[in-house]
Amino acid sequence: MGRTLVHVSMSLDGFIAGPDHSMDWIFDYAGPNEEVDEVIATTGAILSGRRCYDVGRDTSGPEETNEPFGGAWSGPQFVLTHNPPGDERDPSIRFLDCPVAEAVATAHAAAGGGNVLVLGANVVQQCLAAGLVDDILIHLAPVLIGEGTRLFGQVEQHIKLEPVSVTRAGKVANLRFALR
Repeated sequence: MGRTLVHVSMSLDGFIAGPDHSMDWIFDYAGPNEEVDEVIATTGAILSGRRCYDVGRDTSGPEETNEPFGGAWSGPQFVLTHNPPGDERDPSIRFLDCPVAEAVATAHAAAGGGNVLVLGANVVQQCLAAGLVDDILIHLAPVLIGEGTRLFGQVEQHIKLEPVSVTRAGKVANLRFALR
């Protein structure tokens, strides 16, 4: 069975999205990154929250944010939500209204032995609180955004992390941690 991986780009002050969920700032720091290539190659399924899904479907933002990894990855996607849209026609996306542990198990069952990538601050926080995360990979951008969506804004417990690696790719620092 694959691992459960939190994978995000983040500003130095802890934001994964700016005001109004904007993510265009990250493209100032994006570039070739072996860590991202590895994530794409090892991901079997994606689990996200409804807000993350809605932001990804918003066609007013950069085209690269409309599909996972700008279209470089395809596979089963699961959206954890109490309010699924009624008009979704993409067969690769399934909406789940269940406890987070069940959602992670469902994504792993569909991942074919690959990793489950967890996206979206709320779902990440739920997975951390439930002890469901194996690894965290952060691409830390050298920018202070000041407001927006914080990745760890609602973590309510002390969680110990084991540093695994720190690498650099262009302007970003790749920080990889394993949970103890």
